[in-house]
Amino acid sequence: MTQTTATAPLICPSILASDFSRLGEEIRALEAAGADWIHVDVMDGHFVPNLTIGPDVVKALRPHTTLPFDVHLMVAPVDNWLEAYRAAGADIMSVHPESGPHLHRTLGQIRQLGARAGLVFNPATPLSVLEEAVELVDLVLIMSVNPGFGGQKFIETSLKKIERARAILDHAGSKAHLQVDGGVVAANAGACVSAGADALVAGSFVFKGGPDAYAANIQALKAAAA
Repeated sequence: MTQTTATAPLICPSILASDFSRLGEEIRALEAAGADWIHVDVMDGHFVPNLTIGPDVVKALRPHTTLPFDVHLMVAPVDNWLEAYRAAGADIMSVHPESGPHLHRTLGQIRQLGARAGLVFNPATPLSVLEEAVELVDLVLIMSVNPGFGGQKFIETSLKKIERARAILDHAGSKAHLQVDGGVVAANAGACVSAGADALVAGSFVFKGGPDAYAANIQALKAAAA
């Protein structure tokens, strides 16, 4: 495996693992600790077996940080929600190929709204879709767990999928970020980056130990991936 970048990866803490009773404080603490993006997991209880953050919550959180909001939309149908999350403050909106009938149109709509468009691949979703949509994506997210819950164990075969996604992006000359989400910890961060990822979503690992530990946890991920 060959690392494609000498720079530290973007660290994108998932607020799914945060203290929901004090989300604003949590986000401010993450920014102070050196987070690069704030990852927002949106789940509808239908596309995935959980229910989480609506656009009104994103809107309420937006004044608490200047960091980009990286919104992962695990909802179906997804098109009906794009305008609401963009208006709420989403900078990046990532969708699954399975979340609507016309992916090309969905990705185009995200860009028309002024956001960056992401495309998400579940563990069993083939990457062939990426080859057809690569010109419309600013971010590719490889799920290294089955989506729906935090705290799951990293699926090791995801590393090969990250490699294949990187090859597709490089072949197309794409500048899209390649992100990985699910069970990311210091022990596997280096392997993810070596496989081609340049952005890491981490929930439980970043939030362990409380706000006083966030900076050390984020730095541990960056150091392990360097």
